[in-house]
Amino acid sequence: MKKLTIVFWVALAILLVFVVFGVAIPETFEAQSGALRGMISDNLGWYYLLAVTGFVVVCAFIIVSPYGKIKLGKPDDKPDYNYLTWFAMLFSAGMGIGLVFWGAAEPISHFMVDAPTAEAGSDSAILESMRYSFFHWGVHAWGIYAVVAMALAYFKFRKNAPGLISATLEPVMGKYSRGPVGHTVDIIAVTATVVGVAGTLGFGAVQINGGLAFLLGIGTNFTAQFLIIIAVTVLFMISAYTGLNRGIKILSNVNMILAFTLFFFLFIFGPTLFNLNLFTNTIGTYIQQLPSMSFRISPFDEDERAWIDGWTIFYWAWWISWAPFVGSFIARVSKGRTLREFVLGVLLVPSVVGFLWFSIFGGSAIFLETNGVAAISELATEEALFGVLDNYPLSAVMSVIAIMLIATFFITSADSGTFILAMQTTNGSLTPPKSVKLVWGLMLSITASILLFTGGLQALENAMIIAALPFSIIMILMAFSLIKALQIERKALDAEAAKKRQ
Repeated sequence: MKKLTIVFWVALAILLVFVVFGVAIPETFEAQSGALRGMISDNLGWYYLLAVTGFVVVCAFIIVSPYGKIKLGKPDDKPDYNYLTWFAMLFSAGMGIGLVFWGAAEPISHFMVDAPTAEAGSDSAILESMRYSFFHWGVHAWGIYAVVAMALAYFKFRKNAPGLISATLEPVMGKYSRGPVGHTVDIIAVTATVVGVAGTLGFGAVQINGGLAFLLGIGTNFTAQFLIIIAVTVLFMISAYTGLNRGIKILSNVNMILAFTLFFFLFIFGPTLFNLNLFTNTIGTYIQQLPSMSFRISPFDEDERAWIDGWTIFYWAWWISWAPFVGSFIARVSKGRTLREFVLGVLLVPSVVGFLWFSIFGGSAIFLETNGVAAISELATEEALFGVLDNYPLSAVMSVIAIMLIATFFITSADSGTFILAMQTTNGSLTPPKSVKLVWGLMLSITASILLFTGGLQALENAMIIAALPFSIIMILMAFSLIKALQIERKALDAEAAKKRQ
């Protein structure tokens, strides 16, 4: 434990206070977190929309600028992983549980229950439901991850800086990026990571419980979810102890196999033509209306504004709270790639996979609903996926595969999270002590349990929106810092090239 920094102790103390508060007075905790979430959504929705769209603009700038040729590492560094493994690791770490949880549930909710602007149940609501699902899970989400990952990978592998969030801010903060101010930055990043990952693990536990309830008729309650968290905690701690190149790499590939099995099954046996038409149409409207959706705040319509707060602002905050973890992980596995290659890969490939996923699972749910085959919209959110699978051949087998997929995504996310948290609290060590991984693994599970205990899914959403706010400010500084560092390096490279020509 000699490698531990003050960041470890302060972040752990803050989170323990959070846990004790949640256990001792859960009703007060739920009420106060809900009030704070409402205040943030009501007063700072505009800020989230501008900030997240700004991150996408930064990514687009990197792609088209001369900076895109700069490598995340030394000039002769080669990537550690081939494209297939790299994409698998991006996908499983970045969106696994969430994509499975919301793949059928979000489109059917926008269509039948809570349409953004159209009349619920109408054809317009179908098109709108898919477009906003693409919007919430597309380039905006991955733009958030890409900004954090780019900054971390650039300063770590090209400038030999510690793999810390604070180390990426030296160009804009100078000496203040070290010492108390830098420690504060890293503490914010660690606490946001714990809340973001724990919140997502909570979604996973709820959906595993929902799947077992749908298949076996067992109760959907906190006790069952807590037992699921305990079981999966044991599994992901075993995986964490095997190390990055063994545990996470193997599980990432298993995730991809299970995900593609489920995907291609529903692609073949589901309403294939309907889903492909829906995908094609939605791609067009998504691209066409991306600017207007990016800035839509509806200041004069309270119902539409409430929808934006409940969905878009929630998602932007979720991705931001996940960004320290996912960004650190993506940076760790992206050494040797150019900035242009990195941004294109991170921004586009997982987005397209997500679009296809929503088209197949969301489209199948909508098809069942519109044709009167099954009322998917009447199921609990966590049961929507299983309700869809129940209407196709081999439903029991595919539901078991779905539960296995959620469990492996759960393990991979928690496994990756323990590594990143241990790294961030041991001064960026790429080989953090296993005892530190154990502490953070337990902390993730305890935090997920407390959030479920104090308010279920609503408490998970509240915590992620609250945790995201301070880190969003750090992300803006990271973007400015990266651009400034790239400008300095480009000038140095140009001067060196001019000297060689003389």
